[in-house]
Amino acid sequence: MTINIKNPAEKFEQWQVNTEQELFTTIKTLECHTGGEPLRIITCGFPTLKGDSILAKRRDCQENYDDLRTALMFEPRGHADMYGAIITEAEKSDSHFGAIFIHNEGYSTMCGHAVIALTKCAVESGVVAQTGDITSVVIDVPCGQIHAQAFAKGKVITHVTFNCVPSFVPALNQQVQVDGIGKVNFDIAFGGAFYAYVQAKPLGLNLEPSEHEKLIDYGRRIKKAVMEKTPVTHPLEEDLSFLYGVIFIDDSPNEGVHSRNVCIFADGELDRSPTGSGVSGRIALHVAKNEIALNQAIKIESILGSQFNVNAIEKVNYAGVDAIIPQVTGDAFICGKAEWLINLNDPLKNGFLLR
Repeated sequence: MTINIKNPAEKFEQWQVNTEQELFTTIKTLECHTGGEPLRIITCGFPTLKGDSILAKRRDCQENYDDLRTALMFEPRGHADMYGAIITEAEKSDSHFGAIFIHNEGYSTMCGHAVIALTKCAVESGVVAQTGDITSVVIDVPCGQIHAQAFAKGKVITHVTFNCVPSFVPALNQQVQVDGIGKVNFDIAFGGAFYAYVQAKPLGLNLEPSEHEKLIDYGRRIKKAVMEKTPVTHPLEEDLSFLYGVIFIDDSPNEGVHSRNVCIFADGELDRSPTGSGVSGRIALHVAKNEIALNQAIKIESILGSQFNVNAIEKVNYAGVDAIIPQVTGDAFICGKAEWLINLNDPLKNGFLLR
């Protein structure tokens, strides 16, 4: 008996949710990457978050919908290094929309790679009407209001520039003893999130993809030790007062590139991009150390060789702290659209992680 089916793949495509049983939560996303770092933009199906500020909406998500964060970031729909953005209504009257950033550990305060991708997608999708070759996009994020510009060639956004929030240096030339590593020298800077900055060479680290497991291990250990030794405090917001990650720095093997960054953040996530908030903190460090002048742009690359340009465009006083305004430029690419189904009877519906 012949049972061969013509076009079987098309038959699978005809599968539909059984609406009679109402077993599924459906969430739609736009899939992007900036310099190799993923961004899953949640476009439909996520509950409306309550609160009159982005930080309040973030707390509502933490307290009431964290299972959806894990379902979308963790396996089987995501992975240990997945990153996402929940789109919200704007907090401020002169902003276009808001964004809450999510990852394997929880919620971040700022994300430059996400801002670049969100700006590109906002203009190309018509969320923000294109205004010629340059379109301004204003986004409310947990650390403040971000002003971005999308640069177009026709209808295609070729790159994005954004001004980060005031960035500053609360600690220079610090040292900590780290189990299994020894003495580690570090600086701390804020570029929308707090990072400990560490030179790679003295630790025998190579900032190449083949070393990713060692970088994650060292990043976790150093982060833990620094958090215990040097608590960080944001001058205005308690919700921003935590060490987000460790950034290893080394020379670049590529001509014309100032240096290479590898950021280990959240629960051992390795950023594939140069890290937008990370390079914002770095330019604040360089200015504070008189290594780079105001308006002097440098190019920083990631573990993959993807690049951001960054410069400090202005010195400001931020809540009594000397700070600078970083400007970061990069590009992003849309790589998919998805419809995720969360079966309420699935014992693994909230996700899991195996690294």
